[in-house]
Amino acid sequence: MRRRITALLLLACCLISTVVAQSGADVVRYLGEAYSVRPTDNNSVVFFKNGQEKFDDMFAAIRQARHSVHLEYFNFRNDSISDRLFSLLAERAAGGVQVRALFDGFGNLSNNRPLKRAKLDSLRACGIEIYEFDPMRFPWINHALHRDHRKIVVIDGVLAYTGGMNVADYYIKGKASFGEWRDVHCRVEGDAVDRLQAVFIDFWNRVTGQCLQGPEYYSGGCDARKMFNGLQPDMTPTARKKRICVVDKGPKSNRRIIHNTFIRSIDVAENQIQIVNPYFTLCRHIRRSLRKAIGRGVDVQIMVSAKSDVPVTPRIVEYTVSRLMDCGAHIFIYEGGFHHSKIMMVDSCFSFVGSANLNSRSLTFDYECNLLVDDVFSTRQLQNIFENDKLTRCFRLTPERWQRYPRWQRFKGWLFHFLTPFVDNKSSKTRDFETQEIYVL
Repeated sequence: MRRRITALLLLACCLISTVVAQSGADVVRYLGEAYSVRPTDNNSVVFFKNGQEKFDDMFAAIRQARHSVHLEYFNFRNDSISDRLFSLLAERAAGGVQVRALFDGFGNLSNNRPLKRAKLDSLRACGIEIYEFDPMRFPWINHALHRDHRKIVVIDGVLAYTGGMNVADYYIKGKASFGEWRDVHCRVEGDAVDRLQAVFIDFWNRVTGQCLQGPEYYSGGCDARKMFNGLQPDMTPTARKKRICVVDKGPKSNRRIIHNTFIRSIDVAENQIQIVNPYFTLCRHIRRSLRKAIGRGVDVQIMVSAKSDVPVTPRIVEYTVSRLMDCGAHIFIYEGGFHHSKIMMVDSCFSFVGSANLNSRSLTFDYECNLLVDDVFSTRQLQNIFENDKLTRCFRLTPERWQRYPRWQRFKGWLFHFLTPFVDNKSSKTRDFETQEIYVL
């Protein structure tokens, strides 16, 4: 009897998932028709909700690399965690592994502990090929746009890591100015890794002038579980069966692809939208889509941080979410540090996660990479992070509580929101060399 009940419950869950997943299928179809983005259906995904989890898993994978390690980051902060990473990469290079790394010139300059020439020379002497994308040169304005904000690591063409984290010790230790630095990153296995590898190799060839290519850089159907040990497993029922679209915005891809995917995802929502994003300043198109979703009865839940690594941003974010609250959105203010995660869950069936911020610079100019994960179980994992943070580290913003905010603070939010296109990229010259970066990470 119990087996029959269990089987019926599983069948019901499958039927519900199939019905609900139509919104995810709509976005997958849209990406194929509008941008020729093809999904892959044989993937596994593991999410990491903090820097310790991400770096422990990634370092364990790098130690087992046999052929190649490719890294593309906005910046490598010259601190304890990057020292550990580069020491490990040097060991693997000495063992015959090809190690290639890219970082953004503006990202490096805006970092309060940048990689300098002597450090780069020492890394190259250890066998690490490392290049800087578009170094900052006078006149600086020529280099201000179209920065590489992606975070991609591909190991042996079999495993890939991507998400919101760069390489810095504050992802583990936090910062004195606001405490813990929260973020979400993920590890992918399956054919989606080939797409991430193609993103890296294409950009590598553009930056270096090389012609890196060959089947040895792609998985060829290899099972990562047989090649790597000690990594966190995908424990969901859909492991190796998840549908993923790699949504990349690079030099050759349409510059509106991530912007439009956000809008399409919001527009197809029927029941619920949950968003965590650190620089929630919004363009008018996404703001309008969220208002329409609220108008048709969708439960819109937005989580933003009370503190930020950019001094002006919290005031603009407060003003933005207060206006959405007036329309009926449910707003949660995160007080457990700084939530730098860039995730969106729709209808409890698909999610959009990666490097893209919900500000005009990220969606218009920067090179970004997100994953559209059309999978109920992976989406539930992200929802669990959202719900736990909502219950334990947030307060609900209400009209009454908003009115208790200092009048001057509310006025600054209204005033600064007119400057959103200009302050999105940390153009403020105020810089605290102990804790402050000057660019949206």
